[in-house]
Amino acid sequence: MYYSIGEVAHATGIAISTLRYYDREGMFPNMERSNGGIRVFSDTEINTLRVIECLKASGMSIKSIKEFLIWCRESDASLEKRRDMFYARLGEVEKQIEALQATKNTLRYKCWYYDTALAAGSEEAVKNLPVDEIPADVRDYKI
Repeated sequence: MYYSIGEVAHATGIAISTLRYYDREGMFPNMERSNGGIRVFSDTEINTLRVIECLKASGMSIKSIKEFLIWCRESDASLEKRRDMFYARLGEVEKQIEALQATKNTLRYKCWYYDTALAAGSEEAVKNLPVDEIPADVRDYKI
């Protein structure tokens, strides 16, 4: 199946300018063009886009993503490098998740803190509350 750049932008939420940039950067080496020179996206480019967006979301730079795409064209000769890269990205994402979880826990504590202060009519009601009187599900996140 083939798609126009507008269809791909709409389906993926990726800006047309970004899709053109990726193409200029050589990220779609086998992309076909219509007789009028218009980009025609196939399922291959759509799958490449999914990987690009995944790697970007993991914090990988465009330069490194381009290097990965070059490795893909090397076929089996680069299997180990590609596998190792994905394990490294997975490790980075796990660190990001841990950091976000810590942030979430602090926010949950602060929500409880201010809900309790508002219900009591004063922050003093919770400011010096003994730890054992703080609900167990937020107790560990007290700053």
